[in-house]
Amino acid sequence: MRWLAAGCIAALLVGMQPATAAEVTVSAVQITRFKESALDQKVDKLIWRGGIAMVSQEDTFGGLSGLTFTGPDHRAVFVSDRGNFVSGQLAYDDANRLFGFIGVTIEPIRNSKGDPLPRQYARDAESVDTVYRNGLPVAVRVGFEHLTRVADFALSDGVPGGAAREVPTPDWLGELRTNGTLESVCVAPAGSPIAGSTLLLNEGAIDADGNHRGWLLGQNDKGPVSYRSSAAADPTECAFLPNGDLLVLERGVSFLTFSMALRRVPAAEVRAGNAMAGEVLLSAGGGEVDNMESMAVYTAADGEVRIVIGSDNNFNDWQRSLLLEFGVPN
Repeated sequence: MRWLAAGCIAALLVGMQPATAAEVTVSAVQITRFKESALDQKVDKLIWRGGIAMVSQEDTFGGLSGLTFTGPDHRAVFVSDRGNFVSGQLAYDDANRLFGFIGVTIEPIRNSKGDPLPRQYARDAESVDTVYRNGLPVAVRVGFEHLTRVADFALSDGVPGGAAREVPTPDWLGELRTNGTLESVCVAPAGSPIAGSTLLLNEGAIDADGNHRGWLLGQNDKGPVSYRSSAAADPTECAFLPNGDLLVLERGVSFLTFSMALRRVPAAEVRAGNAMAGEVLLSAGGGEVDNMESMAVYTAADGEVRIVIGSDNNFNDWQRSLLLEFGVPN
């Protein structure tokens, strides 16, 4: 979120948190075209499957910076800039088109003592992924910037909560105390050569070669890694495809006009000590996108791998909370 002006940051600081879990109603408008492509048409190297623009009358809804699936029937969890879990179900019609976000609850993320995070400096959750054990989702892993850290939260019926369980990270990462640090956290799936390991990527921490600094957390796969982004863009999220290939979402901004790129890094390149770079699968800008910061992958009932990409509206009326869905060609 380094692009935010001081006034926007001040607006975030006065944001409210619900004291406990609160039910909210989210309305959605379907999006049927993207970059002049109609539904089911190819757009760059992906297939456009549709999307939604979400709004709510509740001022606690927004700032959606990370997304993960936590259970069957598209149970989903977002994390927000104000330190909340936003949980619900992505709703699809008979044609498998996304049309809504239903059954939504918002609950404050808690610290290791089980109390809501005390101040905005500690609340800035930017990324989330699901941790599996024996094939079952057991927790979500959340990355925070400002007070840079990683923590796990137990899942109950697909909804995270309870006290934070700190995940050890390297000292240099914890010493980064800005809003341009840890933007991307993703856990490698069973099909990956580094299955079970967690990849951390920074937005603004740059190494001597001009690449974004990162780290792999794992039993056998542990150590530094870096990522080479597009010109004038930064990584804002990562996710793995089932075969272990890595997706990295990049976001650029110029005079409050946003752009995005989605890159694919081969599974074999995701390893400690490597400088990763990938091919562009999708790029867009202007009115097609917003402040794209969240991403998740799932396999549809027909076997197609789908990518869901979302935007963080920073609780601004002039921005949008988008979810855009694409299929990966076989």
